[in-house]
Amino acid sequence: MLSTILTAVTAILVFLLVIIIHEFGHFAVAKLVGIRVNEFAIGMGPKLLDKKGPETQYTLRAFPIGGYVAMEGEEESSSDPRSFGKASVAKRIAVVVAGAMMNFLLAIVVLFLVGLYLGEPTTTIASFTENAPAQKAGMELGDDILQVDGVQTPTWEDVIVAIRSAEKESISVQVQRADEVVELEIPLDENGQIGIIRGTHRSLGGAIRYSMSTFFMLLAQLIGFFQTLLRGGVGLSDVSGPVGIVVVIGQAASAGLFNVLLLLAFININVGFFNLLPIPALDGSKILLLLLEKLRGKPISVEKESMINLIGFIFLIGLLILVTFKDIMTLGSIGG
Repeated sequence: MLSTILTAVTAILVFLLVIIIHEFGHFAVAKLVGIRVNEFAIGMGPKLLDKKGPETQYTLRAFPIGGYVAMEGEEESSSDPRSFGKASVAKRIAVVVAGAMMNFLLAIVVLFLVGLYLGEPTTTIASFTENAPAQKAGMELGDDILQVDGVQTPTWEDVIVAIRSAEKESISVQVQRADEVVELEIPLDENGQIGIIRGTHRSLGGAIRYSMSTFFMLLAQLIGFFQTLLRGGVGLSDVSGPVGIVVVIGQAASAGLFNVLLLLAFININVGFFNLLPIPALDGSKILLLLLEKLRGKPISVEKESMINLIGFIFLIGLLILVTFKDIMTLGSIGG
């Protein structure tokens, strides 16, 4: 029961944070470029709370499955000089792109916090495993590994590679200990290890490097997945909907805050990337139509754009229902 409540609360918080940051991107840039915003809503369905600002109504709605920024003249014709349609193409594209950019920014910030927590691995010895051969051979806490079998080891990865590549029963390790360099001959255990545990160094620079490298690695994996999807190499069984995501969030929540943060970053990257795809009803489609307007010198009619978005919306809802059904059936088979 407690785990179910934890899953539900964590899932709601994750979804709300992803939605809020995405819609806030649209909202903030619309305000910045002078477009009138009539409503900023978090959630869908009936209103639970609302507050009227000088020109914008802020609402919290019942179902935390979406949100929207209602801009003057975005979905209908308007003579208001501050309407969405009266703004330049560049300003409108900036407003549309801002949602995905905010998701990407949140992912980077979250990964920065993770990187700050993890720290960067060092070659300094922080502790030993039980009955560690290295400790028995004379290695001490605080020793900094310089070489393994004559190979320079400036990073912890270099230390691991050098130990794993040793094809003998012992290795020669050179360490820096205070002001002296010490040579040690250390036997390998039955697993080819010497029983050392690295230290970590926490720094702003290291956290920035971790956040950016991890962000681009996850984004590259997502792009690769999408390319495989287009080639037909991915089936329905490889895709998850809201039910599947909630299950994964529950698993992450039970494993601790660290895993929830990593999942939050990954979901934000997914939402940002998916929204930029040129699929009707998504931000990417609107960007494509705005670029077409720039080339044609005139906008596509509101009626045609609404029809395109309706077709895209029906497609997305159908896909959502299909994937959700697949998730439920998968859960059922696991439970059985």
